[in-house]
Amino acid sequence: MKTILSALLLMASMLSAQSRDSSIVFTSPEPETIKPQQSAMDDAWGVDILLSNNGFGIAGFYRHEYSRNLSGTVTFGIAESKDDNEVEYYDYWGQSFVPGKINRFLMMPLLFGVQQRLFAEDITDSFRPYVNAGAGPTVVLAAPYNKEYFNSLGYARSYYTVGGFVGLGAFFGSDMGSLSGINIRYYYVPFSGGIVSLQDASGRVARKKDFGGFFITINLGSAF
Repeated sequence: MKTILSALLLMASMLSAQSRDSSIVFTSPEPETIKPQQSAMDDAWGVDILLSNNGFGIAGFYRHEYSRNLSGTVTFGIAESKDDNEVEYYDYWGQSFVPGKINRFLMMPLLFGVQQRLFAEDITDSFRPYVNAGAGPTVVLAAPYNKEYFNSLGYARSYYTVGGFVGLGAFFGSDMGSLSGINIRYYYVPFSGGIVSLQDASGRVARKKDFGGFFITINLGSAF
């Protein structure tokens, strides 16, 4: 009788343990697997360093990402612009001068653009090629060449036009929190009637009618 009672108690204990194990197995794992979603970095800002045959320039930019492939940009910068017919010489003391030059020019464009990423599904994120284009109002400053550079800006005249650009470039690096890359752009900044730029030996005056050209743009920025 004691043997039967002991066997019954042992079976009851095993069934109780099995019931507890089953409740653990079938508990929903969802609370342990759900993780907070990381917020996307849709915005970025930074600087563009502009290099061209016309000289040096610098710009600031803001970029908003509408999707993985499409972004909008706003850029404001300042860059030198020269007449294509300028010939630079150096005097005995190493100072440069351009015979017949009347005005030096500074171009200040405010450009609203779009940027389309290329081959996003085929190329790793560490190399992100794109095409871009933009347009907007542009101010051209014409400062007298016969005065010292910074002093001449106080005598500069402002001219207003509309310009634009098209470009091809790429961002580099796997850190999506930063932007570093290069962009080759062609700027088209026409000015109807032109602005006086050079005067030849006979007194004939030349006017500059296009203030654009090719620029190599180095991009440095951060995303947030």
